[in-house]
Amino acid sequence: MSEKICVIVPTYNNGGTLRAVLDDILKYTDDVIVVNDGSTDSTESILSEYAGRVSAIHFGSNRGKGAALRTGFDAAYGQGYSCAISMDADGQHLASDLPAFFKAAEENPGALIVGVRENLAHENKSAGSTFANRFSNFWFMLQTWTRVSDTQCGFRLYPLRTIRGIRFLTSRYEAELELLVASVWRGVKLVEIPVTVLYPEDRVSHFRPFIDFARISILNTVLCVAAVIYGLPRRFLTLGWRLLCGKSKR
Repeated sequence: MSEKICVIVPTYNNGGTLRAVLDDILKYTDDVIVVNDGSTDSTESILSEYAGRVSAIHFGSNRGKGAALRTGFDAAYGQGYSCAISMDADGQHLASDLPAFFKAAEENPGALIVGVRENLAHENKSAGSTFANRFSNFWFMLQTWTRVSDTQCGFRLYPLRTIRGIRFLTSRYEAELELLVASVWRGVKLVEIPVTVLYPEDRVSHFRPFIDFARISILNTVLCVAAVIYGLPRRFLTLGWRLLCGKSKR
C-alpha cells in the first residue's frame, strides 16, 4: 500500500462501546489514534488498557467532534500518515468496511473517500437526523455544484496534505460538513463507497435535533455566502486550469 493510512476515533463518553470498537479496528490495522474529547466516564481507564497499541490524546474538557478531528489530523500528519479514516466510537461504524477504504484510497490517490450509509432508513435512526442529512445534502449541492448521497456520515477517509490548510469555522458536529464543502472548493475529488452502519438501541448519541439542526442551518447560510464570493469561483477556476493543462499536454 503506497498510502500510509491511520484510523482516527474521536470519542466522548462512549465507554460502553469503545473497547469493542477498538478491538474491531485492531483486526485490520495497528495504526489507530483515539482523541478523548473530555470524557467523564470510563474512557480514560479503557484507553490505558491499550497503551502501546493505540495512540491516545486526552482533552481536559469537551471541545466538540470538529476540534477532536482537527487535533487527530494534526497528530496523524505529524506521525507521517498521508490519509486518515474517521470512525465514530459509538459502535455504528464497522471496521469490516476498512479494507474498502484502503482499496479506494489506492485507486484514487488524493481523493476524499465518503462513506454512504446503505441503511439510511433504519428504524432506529432518528427522524431528526434523517431530515438533517437530506437538508444538508440539498445545501451541499447548491454550495459546491456537486452531488453527494450522504453528507452526514462520519465514516470517511481524508487526504491529510489537502485538508491541513483548511480553517474550521466550527468545532462540533457540523464541522464534518464544513470539511466536505471546503475540500470540494479546493478541487479535491470525492469518491463515494457504501458502508454499513448500525444503530443499536443502547448507543450513546450526542446528536441534539433542535440545537444541531440550528447550527447546521447557520453554517449553511455562511457557506452559501462564501460559495458565491469564494468557493464556486475558485472551483471553476481550478477546473478551467485543469482543462487547459490537459489540452496543452496533447
